[in-house]
Amino acid sequence: MLGRRDTPVDGVEDYCTFLGRALAARGIELRQVRVPWNEKGCIGALRQLKRECAAWHGTWVIIQYTALGWSRRGFPFLALAVIAILRRSGAQLAVVMHEPYRQSGNSSSWIDGIRGACQDCVIHNLYRSADKAVFPDPLETIDWLPKDLSKAAFVPIGANIPEPDLQSDGDTTRRSMTKKVAVFCVSESPYQQREVGDVAHAARAAASNGSSLHLIFVGRGTAEAQPEIERVFRDIPVQVSNLGLRTAEEVSRILASSDAMICVRGKLFPRRGSALAGIACGLPIIGYAGAAERTPLEEAGVCLVPSEDRDALGAALSRVLRDPELQRELRRRSLRAQAAYFSWDTIAAAFIRELGVGQAES
Repeated sequence: MLGRRDTPVDGVEDYCTFLGRALAARGIELRQVRVPWNEKGCIGALRQLKRECAAWHGTWVIIQYTALGWSRRGFPFLALAVIAILRRSGAQLAVVMHEPYRQSGNSSSWIDGIRGACQDCVIHNLYRSADKAVFPDPLETIDWLPKDLSKAAFVPIGANIPEPDLQSDGDTTRRSMTKKVAVFCVSESPYQQREVGDVAHAARAAASNGSSLHLIFVGRGTAEAQPEIERVFRDIPVQVSNLGLRTAEEVSRILASSDAMICVRGKLFPRRGSALAGIACGLPIIGYAGAAERTPLEEAGVCLVPSEDRDALGAALSRVLRDPELQRELRRRSLRAQAAYFSWDTIAAAFIRELGVGQAES
């Protein structure tokens, strides 16, 4: 069950689509239902839900929670009304906490404080009301959970792109003298300038160390960042391509043909979809440390440096591009982590096990 559709791409809808395909391969149907509050208003959408869910007694309903999925301005109390209606229908309720913490605003204003407190209230009440709560972060990293974790489950999220057919041993290092480095998605302002600047600093360092680079920007936010990319890279001796939004299949091919990925949209953490796409494609990933610790990301082919340390970022990129054996080892680690934690088949098996709706294969 989803709330408002995000634009221009909806990562939560993609999550449900890929999970549904993996469950279907195991003989289980997952049907997507939206609560159209953004089109029909909250009252009209809740009335429609009440009619529809009358036939869902005993059926698992999996609510996908993000703050903006259930509120235009980040006050997601509608999610509590939805779960109350579903509870009265006799459905079994699971909540996927795509955002297990309050989402900070762009300022420290009093309204952001109230918004955050409201989100905390909703998250905690959703947890108490659900039969099962699924978290994409390891449970030990979520400090507000109670000691009794019987209703909580850790299930990683996967990449929202098709998984390419790569060699299982990770020996896919390209022999080209020019190394392709992918940057998948760029944030909106005011973070856009910092991210593009970090990538440029790392690229300049790698180029000065003898690497021939082709930077490829692709995905959400990259088209909007084109003026900043042109400005920052004007005097850096690297080739730059900005491909903008592409289909999931195209993104998969672009990443699979790259040599590495730079991921600098803050500290690397388990819900960072761009990094998960890189792991699915067997890429070495250079990014910022501070949030990947005690998570499956540590087992992937990541090369992490202190947060916002541009010099360390450039040194790490240079080292990865100039050392073929290191590239191969990082690729192997990404592919192994993909199979163990992040493939949609593995994720589907975890849902089956946690919800008790079928026999998960070993």
